[in-house]
Amino acid sequence: MPASAAFADKVITNAIEIEGLTKRLGTFELGPLNLNIPRGTFVGLIGENGAGKSTTIKCLHGILEPDGGGVEVLGHDPLHDNPAYKARVGFVFDDLYLPENFMMKQVERFNKYLYGEAWQSEVFAGFVKRFGLPAKKTIKKFSRGMKMKLGLACALSHGAELLILDEPTSGLDPVVRDEVLDILLEFLQDENHTVLFSSHILSDLEKAADYIAFIHEGKLLLMEPKDEMKERYALLQGSADQIAALDPKAILGRRHTEFGDTLLVRRDKVPAGLTLEKPSIEDIMVYLIKGAQK
Repeated sequence: MPASAAFADKVITNAIEIEGLTKRLGTFELGPLNLNIPRGTFVGLIGENGAGKSTTIKCLHGILEPDGGGVEVLGHDPLHDNPAYKARVGFVFDDLYLPENFMMKQVERFNKYLYGEAWQSEVFAGFVKRFGLPAKKTIKKFSRGMKMKLGLACALSHGAELLILDEPTSGLDPVVRDEVLDILLEFLQDENHTVLFSSHILSDLEKAADYIAFIHEGKLLLMEPKDEMKERYALLQGSADQIAALDPKAILGRRHTEFGDTLLVRRDKVPAGLTLEKPSIEDIMVYLIKGAQK
């Protein structure tokens, strides 16, 4: 049976499956990384610069070949894909990888060549109009926000079921960032559509994400539903005696200040009567990094 037929018969519950992925680049080593992205969800991939987010995404694209383990994207190996599979996945990177002398007509022609019958000219024209992108300007004259909108328009105009975005809102003003997120949430109205969104702008993920996957120094620290995660963990600022009395397993991270210590704790392991605050995604990331550095 041809590989394409085998994949057609396969029931896919995860849009992305990463198993034992390792990749060394210079002194940096990713993994072993195990991560499943459920179909029909918006997953925020977070971590500091250099944590391994972009390396992971390049392995999903097929730009990088894993040293060990493997990945499946919509049931396919990205290194041995086919044109039909390519059309089902849209990638948006932090830069627009098109010749800077292209105008909209050349962008359209290039994508039509790349995606063949899957390319949707009318859909693309609709996004160009919606985003107010100029037809007669070369890409070189586009602002960063315009380039990001063009990349998103391309990714959404070939019938993609999965969007993978690497720092797409970095350097954009809040209005444009909000517009991008609204479009992604529209895309997710189809329950078979999935978004993997790498970002260090965590306020974007507070608004949109269903799950948070957190990578630190090439390792996955957590992959949890966002709302459950924010209920499971809490911030505690207590006296020295109160903190000393805590079960050590309750403490995930600690921040020292001149006013005392603030801890990220497991809510279910903290005695009743202590004042707890709900953390932001940024709080959880910062405190978990501090916990990992102990």
